[in-house]
Amino acid sequence: MAMAPFRFDAVEELQPGPKWARVFEERWPHYREWFLREGEAARASYATSVRMLRAHMPELVPAYERLVELAGGGDLAARMLSLYKPPPYLAACSQGAWTREGGPALVRNYDYAPSRFEGMIWSTRMLERRVIGTSDCLWGLLDGMNDAGLAVSLTFGGRRVLGDGFGIPIVVRYLLETCETVSQARQTIARLPFSLAHNLTIVDLHAEALTAYVSPDREPIFRTFPAATNHQGLVEWPEQAEATRTIERERCIVRLVEGEAADVEAFADAFLRAPLFSTSYANGWGTLYTAVFRPGEGVVDYRWPANTWRLGFDGFDEGHHIEVLADADADTGDPAVSDAAG
Repeated sequence: MAMAPFRFDAVEELQPGPKWARVFEERWPHYREWFLREGEAARASYATSVRMLRAHMPELVPAYERLVELAGGGDLAARMLSLYKPPPYLAACSQGAWTREGGPALVRNYDYAPSRFEGMIWSTRMLERRVIGTSDCLWGLLDGMNDAGLAVSLTFGGRRVLGDGFGIPIVVRYLLETCETVSQARQTIARLPFSLAHNLTIVDLHAEALTAYVSPDREPIFRTFPAATNHQGLVEWPEQAEATRTIERERCIVRLVEGEAADVEAFADAFLRAPLFSTSYANGWGTLYTAVFRPGEGVVDYRWPANTWRLGFDGFDEGHHIEVLADADADTGDPAVSDAAG
């Protein structure tokens, strides 16, 4: 059994400033390599990137311009930070919305390769709302909640299609910066272009829940469904589905929501056990954390089998947590899907 320590950092900086700039300086070489891995010509130009951001997410433009300034104003950094038409990235997460007694809550497992995960949890106020979320692509989010009581998380949608649109981390950021309810989030999702197939599960303070299946080649599919793993109703990538056990995980979450879990605590605890919790780190889809967002309380619990780290709008204590990740699985993944994760 391989053991590897991994560090999670919690940072509060309401407006982008020196803390973000230090993270950018540290992480930029990695992101530059990722951004150019298919060649610079495969990425959208600066002019196109900014034009699309202004057209579809105008509220984010001032924060984006500030980030580009902090990053040194370079062309490549500006293009990457727009997250328009980024390189593809795959994922294998599980997420479910709890709207019964003790809720609302959004619980998710993020399954990914540790070497490609930022490990950053940010507390910000880029626009009008406080947002706490798990960072990806330096200012996008894998999941998070805002102080209006909206919580959002993402999973990979299990489809190979690519298109001209935004990477999903900036979409999660945009929803949390501009929306307060599931209804508002649905309207926003319906007008955005996406670069890859993903699933978004959303819950609000009124215990309304929604899962959106988004793709670059078709209109979003909206379901009042409390669970999402790595397919969009039908399995379209059988090898990936089998390797990540997406059907088994979705069925598990549905059973929990429909009565197998007695309360929200039992629901959250189930994400720390198989089949929802994975130790397949060598294959790229081991569970790096479980997040339990509680919009009514304004807190999120980052959980592991033996530890819980609570952060909230009224008590966001900067610091770090080191978790030892144990890989109990042999690396037998299909090379075609071995990059898939969270």
